[in-house]
Amino acid sequence: MNGAVRRLTWVLFGLIGVLIVNLQVLTLVQADDLADEPTNTRRLAERYASQRGPIVLGDERAAQSVRTDGDDPLLYLRTYPFGARAAHVIGWDSIDIGRAGIEEAYNEQLSATDSGLLAEELASLLGQRSATGDTVRLTLDPEVQAAAERALGDRAGAVVAIDPRTGEVLAHASSPSFDPSPLASHDRGAALEAWDALRTDESRPLLDRAARELYPPGSTFKLVVAAAALEQGIPPDTAFPDEAEFQPEIGQPIPNYGGGTCAGGGTISFARALEVSCNTVFARLGVRLGQDVVRAQAQAFGFDRAIPYELPVADSVFPKEVDEAQLALSSIGQFDVRATALQMATIGAAISNGGVLQTPHVVRDVRDPSGRVVAGPNAGPWVDGRFAAEAMSERTASMLQNMMVGVVENGTGGSSAGCRSSRFQSMLRPSRRGGVPVFSLPIGRSSARSRDDNMFDGASPIRPAGVISSPRWIRPPRNVPVVSTINLRFLSSNF
Repeated sequence: MNGAVRRLTWVLFGLIGVLIVNLQVLTLVQADDLADEPTNTRRLAERYASQRGPIVLGDERAAQSVRTDGDDPLLYLRTYPFGARAAHVIGWDSIDIGRAGIEEAYNEQLSATDSGLLAEELASLLGQRSATGDTVRLTLDPEVQAAAERALGDRAGAVVAIDPRTGEVLAHASSPSFDPSPLASHDRGAALEAWDALRTDESRPLLDRAARELYPPGSTFKLVVAAAALEQGIPPDTAFPDEAEFQPEIGQPIPNYGGGTCAGGGTISFARALEVSCNTVFARLGVRLGQDVVRAQAQAFGFDRAIPYELPVADSVFPKEVDEAQLALSSIGQFDVRATALQMATIGAAISNGGVLQTPHVVRDVRDPSGRVVAGPNAGPWVDGRFAAEAMSERTASMLQNMMVGVVENGTGGSSAGCRSSRFQSMLRPSRRGGVPVFSLPIGRSSARSRDDNMFDGASPIRPAGVISSPRWIRPPRNVPVVSTINLRFLSSNF
């Protein structure tokens, strides 16, 4: 009898031990997962009992939490008054789908769970008031952002505009866009239905084409090669053979866009070659400089590095090892060179800013409910390990600025961007504020991998530097070049 009791006792102790271990696992290992489980109605009610902080664009709230009526068990509903405007930046906050954009990147501050809100949370626990999240203010300029989105229209593409002096992103537009409001609905079935519709849409509206899509930069990459050449002491008036094709030692010849020579044969200057976007000259120039020099200049601008942006950014790449033919193609932005619109806008900003890269950022500051600034922007010169913020010398930047003016005044940039109007040309004249207001580069074209991408890069010391990118292969058939139309609309609206 005593033996049976002892055995039963040990079994009971064992079961108690299993329960203790299971409790510890639940408490220490699975606590966060269980708390975030969508079916955890208690945690869900707690989450929506606090007013999430707003995201502010200009002077208006682009995301805010509003009080629900009595029929809704959740106290606050997340709303997006701007609809699809800047949706890829703002993101969403959803019960079942999670978060994206600034809603995700600044979730702790917005949801009143940041350590800086400890005092307010304590007051909430004592019943004095409900916790309220911080306000996140964006650098986006409402007018510039709206103009960028209007210019893109129903075409797939992106526009990025950066203040070169500060790195503030004034426009971050991706098309097609989407309205995040249905994703935040408390009707979970409707929210999931809206999510499935966006996920399966062939136009991929959820894709942030400004920061997460990699394009062959085409002729806009000639800025990088031009900067490398100027840094190596090759002046703008250097003469190159004006030939219809450049023949590398191996591989196929590289023609100019549209065929023929760039200046009627004979020779052509380095500066003129940039003005008319001469493929043969830049292919030859890249080979002359060598892959190490071209790659080093690309990396100085941010290629093969992670841009320190608040939102996810795809890394722009320059191929690691190339032969002469591949280097020639890479020097005109083809082969395996890939870049985001944000990367190319950063290059334009550096040229505007005397060669210095400023950290691109889209958050101006974070303020607590009383209006006190609790966090500033991730700003300042972009210093990254062995890479200094100076991507090139101030002298090189100045020469490249003048060469880019020539692209619009005398080259392909004027016609491709709609920049030959008297209004736009008047902006090229030196202003009382000093400097030249607008610089631009012609469309970059690439047929790599059956794509024909258009990209236009612009820079200015007193205006936003910007890049416009649109893959022509997914636009509706029209007789007007995509980027030409976008440039004309965007530039005329903002410059």
